[in-house]
Amino acid sequence: MGFGDLKTTAGLQVLNDHLADKSYIEGYVPLQADVAVFEAISSPPPSDLCHTLRWYNHIRSYEKEKASLPGVKKALGKYGPADVEDTTGSGAADSKDDDDIDLFGSDDDKESKEAKKLREECLAQYESKKAKKPALVAK
Repeated sequence: MGFGDLKTTAGLQVLNDHLADKSYIEGYVPLQADVAVFEAISSPPPSDLCHTLRWYNHIRSYEKEKASLPGVKKALGKYGPADVEDTTGSGAADSKDDDDIDLFGSDDDKESKEAKKLREECLAQYESKKAKKPALVAK
């Protein structure tokens, strides 16, 4: 993962391809990821890399606020597309596995008897109120 060496034309071309449909390196606002990549570029990119030049000028406008941008600055090799080899040697493969996180809760959890009873009572009250409502008559 990474853009490669951003001091070469090949690395800048990978960055340009990445920024073709994105405004920032990560997310929808400037982050520390943008600052890290910006600092790796030694000079403004050539004008034929229009997406990279647009991004470079935009991040350069945050010169005074760079330290206050949100996010955590990581190694340069952590940013960018996954299919490019990191030739800078600054990033290692991330071996952390996040498959054990259950975002929607487990199906094994059983409702307590009190919660089940309360839910059934609320549904019964709702049904009785709904039954008392007069039906809408079309004109």
